[in-house]
Amino acid sequence: MVEKDCYGILDRVFPMGMEGLREVSKECLQCPHKTPCLRTALSTKEGLEMRSQRLEQMTEGGFLGRLKRWSRKKELSRLMKERE
Repeated sequence: MVEKDCYGILDRVFPMGMEGLREVSKECLQCPHKTPCLRTALSTKEGLEMRSQRLEQMTEGGFLGRLKRWSRKKELSRLMKERE
């Protein structure tokens, strides 16, 4: 597989849109490597930080919701430490 220069770069493949939300760029939608590329971007330090911020924004979902969020945050924290 020949990777493009943008492969796995969060701000290139998942840039911030006009409304302040991240959007998949139009070029990526037609790329045959979009799925592994986006997975790679979301597993970078920046991608993990973004995912952690999204967890902070989630609404409470009762005890089980809080437990799931805590578990995900713990996993993301572990992954971020591995990237350091």
